[in-house]
Amino acid sequence: MAVTFADKLARMPHYEAGMHLDEARETYDADDVVKLASNECPWPPHPAVLEVVAKEAAGAHRYPDQHARLLRRRIAERYDFDPAGIAVGNGSCEILLATAVALCEPGAEIVFAWPAFSIYLHLAALSGAREIRVPLSDDYVHDLEAMLTEVTAATQLVVVCNPNNPTGTHIPAAEVGAFVERVPDHVTVVLDEAYVEFQVNDDVDDTVDLVRRFPNLVLLRTFSKVYGLAGLRVGYGLGSARFRSAVHAVRQPFPVNALAQAAAAEAILHQDEVTKRVERTVAERLWIEDELHELGLRTAQSQANFSWVALGDRDEAEVVEALGKAGVIVRAGEGLGGPGHIRVTYGTRGENERFIEALREAL
Repeated sequence: MAVTFADKLARMPHYEAGMHLDEARETYDADDVVKLASNECPWPPHPAVLEVVAKEAAGAHRYPDQHARLLRRRIAERYDFDPAGIAVGNGSCEILLATAVALCEPGAEIVFAWPAFSIYLHLAALSGAREIRVPLSDDYVHDLEAMLTEVTAATQLVVVCNPNNPTGTHIPAAEVGAFVERVPDHVTVVLDEAYVEFQVNDDVDDTVDLVRRFPNLVLLRTFSKVYGLAGLRVGYGLGSARFRSAVHAVRQPFPVNALAQAAAAEAILHQDEVTKRVERTVAERLWIEDELHELGLRTAQSQANFSWVALGDRDEAEVVEALGKAGVIVRAGEGLGGPGHIRVTYGTRGENERFIEALREAL
């Protein structure tokens, strides 16, 4: 008799990450490859972070702090927030997946915009809920009014990606607050802010103030992007103490390893470094988007560390392949919910110049 597996596996989509550098070198038979496919930070962690990680590695034979007390205390100090409402995880998407398991059951509904972060497609399959996708506006922005019309008595979870991945568009905090105010109290609104440091519409702390106003609002943030810790996987959520307890109850013990905890706890102390990285990223954003517009390409109005580029009537696969053969790796829009587009992360100026030159040739 054959082994049987849960029916939900058949409903679970496959998450495809951006091509790894080793894979890209092998695929395109090239040593010099520029990876602009995964929205990573082009700069390594702060030197003090590397020192802390090296020191912590000596104790790798011990389990990490199950409750990540030092890291949660540092996050609490950074935002003047109650540590009891801070959940940390193996990336913010791990907290999001746990949120769906903790809040949703068969018969519940999950509302999110599309295209958005592709991990959202896993939430319904994992929890047994029903997903409701709401198209973005013509300007690639969340249509909050349309999302509100989809909220019912069965809705348990509404997810807003802000800035949105893959389009990079951002909704100001005041509009988010007005939206949450109209969402029924039984619905948890998750504001996924993996790229929030890169936006220049608001102060980065404005949405933290919203969490204090609305007990059904949760913010998700990460150390993978602006802090440059993608390889260590640390994310966190700001919400109520009940939210943290619920998420913690459905996860495995020790979700964040000791090196990652130590690195993130040190990284958050260096906000001056965050400011420098944001300034450099915004400069590259402006430069790249000007270059793309000169090539006659339309882009979404990015407030992130990447651009969402419409290719018009050009063949998306051919453009991505041509860029790859030139040693520049970007993400195809097809797998991100937006066929006919590419998503390109901003690298260093030299890497970005290679991208523009390769794209000019590809077009």
